Amino acid sequence: MSYSYFADYYDGLTENVDYRQKADYLLRLFERYDHQPGLTLDLACGTGSLTVELKKRGVDIFGADASSDMLSHAQMKAYDEELEILFLHRKMQELELFGKINTCICTLDSINHITSKKDLSRAFERVSLFLEEDGLFVFDANTVYKHKEILGDNCYIYDTDKVFCAWQNNYNEKNHKVIITLDFFEPDGKKYRRSSEQFAERAYTHDEMTEMLASAGLEIAAIYGDMSFDPPAEDSQREIYVVRKMKK
Repeated sequence: MSYSYFADYYDGLTENVDYRQKADYLLRLFERYDHQPGLTLDLACGTGSLTVELKKRGVDIFGADASSDMLSHAQMKAYDEELEILFLHRKMQELELFGKINTCICTLDSINHITSKKDLSRAFERVSLFLEEDGLFVFDANTVYKHKEILGDNCYIYDTDKVFCAWQNNYNEKNHKVIITLDFFEPDGKKYRRSSEQFAERAYTHDEMTEMLASAGLEIAAIYGDMSFDPPAEDSQREIYVVRKMKK
């Protein structure tokens, strides 16, 4: 999935995301685990908003994403901030790096965009391959609760200055997968220009996550509720996984 149209509207549709707050939270999390981030990969970095915020805070960070369109926006964002950030065109399950990393982050439900357990296991294996021993892998994921109770078969409307977006979901309870269809209507004089994007997200249980991570040589150190250091509640919509590379 290239997210070609979605890339153009992504930042406008996620204006509610406070990337500065997310960057500060990650730095507090690293302190909590007495972890110096070192060379850090922002995996599935999207348009690079979080990458830029962490770079501004002194983190030695680079980004990778499967969408060249998203990366074009990320590169321009770094350029506007006069920051030198490397961005790589990489799928998570085909990750190739030039050497080891000390830290990997993957945020905003990017893990859920891999809807095959085989592919997600492969992605975890690739992260593990390049992560130093005792390195830290921090990612978030939408919960089964969110996919079933919040996303479900619901529809949403987003109306911004740039675009009108109709968001439709189709939920499969068997595998907790949601097929998401986005229709964008952008003003073009007295008319509207329509474009569409469709992709899927899948929620995984804790047992599934634990099994896939362990197979990749990764061990869960903690699971938190979103943007907190408290255990997730039964109705948590997003959870934070703190994972370490197992020592041989």
